[in-house]
Amino acid sequence: MKILCGYNVNIDSVYRISGTELSELLESFESAEILDKIENPPGRIESVSDFVAGLAYCMKNGCGAEWLVFQRSVFEFLKERYFEKSLVRMGGNAGIMANALSEIGASLVVPNVAVPSKAQLSLFSGKNMYFPNNVLPSSGPESPGGGNTAEAAFPDQDPIHFVFDFSGGDSFSLYGTRVTVPRENRFIATCDQLNFRLFTSPAFEAYALRHAGEIDGALISGFHLLLETYPDGSSYEKLLDNALARLRAWKGANEKLRIHLEFGHFGSREIARTVFLRFAGISYSMGMNEDELAVFHDLHGVPPEGIRRMEAESVGKAASGLASGPGLRKLLVHTREFVLSAVAVDPGRVEAPALLQEAEKELEALEFGVRCAGVYAATGRLDGREFVENKSEKLEESVFGGEQLSRFLDAFGGQAFRRGAFALYGGYMLCMLPTLLSKSPVTTVGLGDTLTSGTFLRRLELDVQV
Repeated sequence: MKILCGYNVNIDSVYRISGTELSELLESFESAEILDKIENPPGRIESVSDFVAGLAYCMKNGCGAEWLVFQRSVFEFLKERYFEKSLVRMGGNAGIMANALSEIGASLVVPNVAVPSKAQLSLFSGKNMYFPNNVLPSSGPESPGGGNTAEAAFPDQDPIHFVFDFSGGDSFSLYGTRVTVPRENRFIATCDQLNFRLFTSPAFEAYALRHAGEIDGALISGFHLLLETYPDGSSYEKLLDNALARLRAWKGANEKLRIHLEFGHFGSREIARTVFLRFAGISYSMGMNEDELAVFHDLHGVPPEGIRRMEAESVGKAASGLASGPGLRKLLVHTREFVLSAVAVDPGRVEAPALLQEAEKELEALEFGVRCAGVYAATGRLDGREFVENKSEKLEESVFGGEQLSRFLDAFGGQAFRRGAFALYGGYMLCMLPTLLSKSPVTTVGLGDTLTSGTFLRRLELDVQV
């Protein structure tokens, strides 16, 4: 399978932070300022106190978030304090998905790289990866048709995302109050000006259009980095116009091209909604986690509380309801405890054995994605399918996910099959299975992207085999 990966590729600086370290950080700031920002999260980083408050908010609630950094002084603070002590690795949805696809059997992977520096390129897998002849972006307009302008804030810097992993059960002092972290997760402080604008390398854009007829699939991501307004006064709307035109050109050259759009933590609910509604028509599938699904409660009508608690009934109904509005072919929801997909069912395939065949393909694809994500969490790498198969045998199935699978069967009158189950609901086939968990994960970042990559690739292979 030949697959394009765009748009956000960056460097992740991953640091596991302890409650003790956070306690010490908090003491450097006035309690009133930090507590106010925890109560009313700014959602962006204009100062070091914004960063500290965002980290404390996530550790207090056991939630994940990604906030964009707008001040170079904060970038310098983070780099000086944490970079040398961090694990430096590939970052960005597109970069992580490209590496995963490369390691698990894609025949060709072509990523978009905004800043193709030596440091950035060294983080890519060497297997079946092709880089069009990139040229470093300037501070002026991109080539005709790109529609992006490079930011001047950090023109000489690699895009670095500072990822702070934290552990469940750890604790910290919040100005005299002892807080216990409810579960492991991560907070990301993102210093990345080009990807804020969905910057597309002219070489990648030219290659994709020229070879679209040979490409099987495209994994597209990075929209969550968009801003409502930019320093030059421009809006994200123009950037979405350009991205949509690009995808339409690819589809025009190859109507069989399968496009998957992966969501992320959007700072703006309006941008998230706009991306979903505008790109659902051209996307074969979309992917998101439970927090991102809950954001769309006004579209699917399911209360967000049950979705965030990862209740299978709420997630299943929300996935079906969200997908059915614009007629999306498939919606993939990946949570820590289970994965669930809602796949549109053709009227002629709602009866056995056609439905069973469809369920078998979807659940096999989901199983492969789950194994890839579990192994990546446990080892921090993917070294081919044999490696994934062998290592996944040592992982344990989520107990909570197993409990929710039973509730899924009851709620939807489903049928157990393979390691999971499927059911018909609202014109969609819902497929679900528990995830595989590691007791001591090496990483919690990129698991959704890895699961998506494995599922997407395996489903492409199974459909081609028909």
